[in-house]
Amino acid sequence: MAVTAPLIVIPARMQATRLPGKPLADIHGLPMIVHVWRRAVEAGVGPVVVAAGEEEIAQAVRAHGGVAVLTRPDHPSGSDRVWEAVGRFDPAGRHDVIVNLQGDLPTLDPALVGAVLAPLAEPSVDLATLVVAITRAEERTDPNVVKAVVGLAPGQRIARALYFSRATVPANDGPLYHHLGIYAYRRAALERFVALEPGVLERREKLEQLRALEHGMRIDAALVDTVPLGVDTPADLERARALLADPS
Repeated sequence: MAVTAPLIVIPARMQATRLPGKPLADIHGLPMIVHVWRRAVEAGVGPVVVAAGEEEIAQAVRAHGGVAVLTRPDHPSGSDRVWEAVGRFDPAGRHDVIVNLQGDLPTLDPALVGAVLAPLAEPSVDLATLVVAITRAEERTDPNVVKAVVGLAPGQRIARALYFSRATVPANDGPLYHHLGIYAYRRAALERFVALEPGVLERREKLEQLRALEHGMRIDAALVDTVPLGVDTPADLERARALLADPS
């Protein structure tokens, strides 16, 4: 089943716990959310909309030529914010796939946006995501590095995701995969997902994607080779500024 009309939605809100106001954090003269929006546009897979929890985010995006939709500030998750923005931007349902792209990835490789669409070529897949092989030993046991349990054979690039955990899984020898929080939903799957109650395992692991698995939805993951820097702390922000510095 071909993906005919993807829509990229970037949820953003000001009330981040560890870095308040981070969508507007300055990175070389531009708000972070504008860096993410530009990289999403560079991917060239479809229109890009910022789902803004506050007016100041929407204004910043529009000031640099982007499209923003103002959403309720009190959504419990980014997925809920994305779904509201989809309804406001595309009430006629022209877009059959929704890419949920986090607003704190200013160093994102635009190719990852296209890569997350690949698993949706299989008609039975409800949503797609990305994984990358863990190469640093300390990440194998770091609970902040979410692991995806996927049975990728040598040379295989797409496989069904069986579970996600903060624990070191699966056991014994073999690769472990770091889950990257970029998703591509079939539109109907996203509508269903946001209507579901949080699951037992979701609450235990504090991982929203487990809600989909607990309710029988199929998630497939594509293997990629790069991990974008997620900006969650002031130290992450400084790393992003260094990575995006003009080499000249």
